[in-house]
Amino acid sequence: MTQDATHDTVLREEAISALVTDPDGVYVDGTYGRGGHSRAILARLSSHGRLIGFDRDRQAAEGAERLAAEDPRFSFVAEPFSRWGAALVERGIEEPVHGVMFDLGVSSPQLDQAERGFSFRFDGPLDMRMDQSRGLSAADWLAVAEEDEIRDVISRLGEERFARRIAAEIVSRRADRPLRRTTDLVDCVVAATPRRDPNKHPATRTFQAIRLYINEELDEITSALHQALEHLRPGGRLVVISFHSLEDRIVKRFIRDHSTPGKDFFGNPVGETAFRRIGKAVRAGQAETEQNPRARSAIMRVAERAE
Repeated sequence: MTQDATHDTVLREEAISALVTDPDGVYVDGTYGRGGHSRAILARLSSHGRLIGFDRDRQAAEGAERLAAEDPRFSFVAEPFSRWGAALVERGIEEPVHGVMFDLGVSSPQLDQAERGFSFRFDGPLDMRMDQSRGLSAADWLAVAEEDEIRDVISRLGEERFARRIAAEIVSRRADRPLRRTTDLVDCVVAATPRRDPNKHPATRTFQAIRLYINEELDEITSALHQALEHLRPGGRLVVISFHSLEDRIVKRFIRDHSTPGKDFFGNPVGETAFRRIGKAVRAGQAETEQNPRARSAIMRVAERAE
């Protein structure tokens, strides 16, 4: 069995059931990862269906290319999901698609690979880039960023109450030697955190914040969602799985803003809406969370493009 197939895929059945409404349709998996959702989508499609996967992670691309070689219904684009609409047009897919899904954040294999630098649990290079071929690594950024900028990122994207202390500690320590390893950053956070949550590692929020900033993840999400307005056909589904409040807040606001009609002076609804919400937010059940603890924070939202 391939690595792609063995990766635990969060809310797989719930997501695919919400997404695939026409087995002959064209679908987009904007976050291929290790292919769990893509394989499940393909299992629901007929011989006429088609699936296009996206990912900027090189290791994800290797698995996706193997799947493309196995299944002619699948094709892969090695680009960030923020370009999914334009990339489809560039490849001759100009008709709106039947569904698009995004499984946000980092995958478990990425977190478990010390050399990627995503996790505070392992000693490794302080990298954190989804695409290691471009952009500044976390270490490069922390070496040059102003203290106020570091504080703002950790506070705003990590919602870390000790952001000021942590930023000051980072700047103080880098004056002696660069922060090149994940353990260097962990040591800074631990030293600067006077009170700790017994149920959460003190570096959790700082690592999350820097990863989001380095990869511009929130901007990526916003851009990808808005492309559904143009590239999703009437009746087509938008399915998004988020893993923390900042991601989910963007998704929730997008769906709300585009599924709520305006009101006239008397409070009567006016105008058309681009989407309609499908059901309530979905969370993983007890059986799934026991098998895959990462699923505890997952929340899925679904919307349908209006006619």
